[in-house]
Amino acid sequence: MDPLRIGIVQFLNTVPLVEGLDKVAELKMIPAPPSQLSDMLESDAADVALVSVIDAATSRKPLALLSCGMIGCDGPTLTVRVFSSQPFDQITVLHADTDSHTSIALARVILARMYGRKVEVVPFDAAHAEAGNWPPALLLIGDKVITRHPPASHYPYQLDLGEAWKKLTGLPFVYALWMCRESDLESPYRGDRIRLASALIDRQRRHNTTRLARIIQDKAPEFGWPAEAAHRYLGDLLRYEVGETERSSVRRFLSECAELGLVQADRAAPVWAE
Repeated sequence: MDPLRIGIVQFLNTVPLVEGLDKVAELKMIPAPPSQLSDMLESDAADVALVSVIDAATSRKPLALLSCGMIGCDGPTLTVRVFSSQPFDQITVLHADTDSHTSIALARVILARMYGRKVEVVPFDAAHAEAGNWPPALLLIGDKVITRHPPASHYPYQLDLGEAWKKLTGLPFVYALWMCRESDLESPYRGDRIRLASALIDRQRRHNTTRLARIIQDKAPEFGWPAEAAHRYLGDLLRYEVGETERSSVRRFLSECAELGLVQADRAAPVWAE
């Protein structure tokens, strides 16, 4: 049997999900930027991928959500943050790090619902920003929030989007989930392969939970994180297990996106692989 192709992201926050999967004989890891993973499923370049949640409602081919793991939070996220030189209710243009489609949509939802602002989003390459070239309002995502953050003196207003979502809805937030092509579930052969992949991914996630402290110790330096911050981030702030509350949050988020016109209303109901 050919190995199952698994699209992954190589950030610190994915380590509890993907660490050790490369040693599972039935699986083949394919690293890619977050914004490319849904395209990999659409083009059949991967069988399962860790996809940004909003892509389930925007992909050209219907995707199904798997319950074997996620990247989420139940309050502060730490690495999904709006930096602003002006109060949030005065923002008109948001320069956005384009690594995560979901984080951009979440920023637009939070700014609209909590601050009454429907902002224009402008792509911004934060990884190559130069001193003095920081925009008035910026959405920054991922490890660079910790390792290459902009000067605090330039941004007196900062908003953690996971914390804001919790305040707005009372729900945790889900940024990314394992997904597959919905059509694969209709094929006995492909459906069995997806179920196998899901079971193996879930088993590895559970195993990693039992050795998280060691994983953090080994991996934090690789991603440029201070050990103490990495332990708080992965051990306290992030969530990786999908439950009913997380499913409710996905439904609420996609519904909010549909109301703002960010996704089509008929694509806002997520499809879960059972």
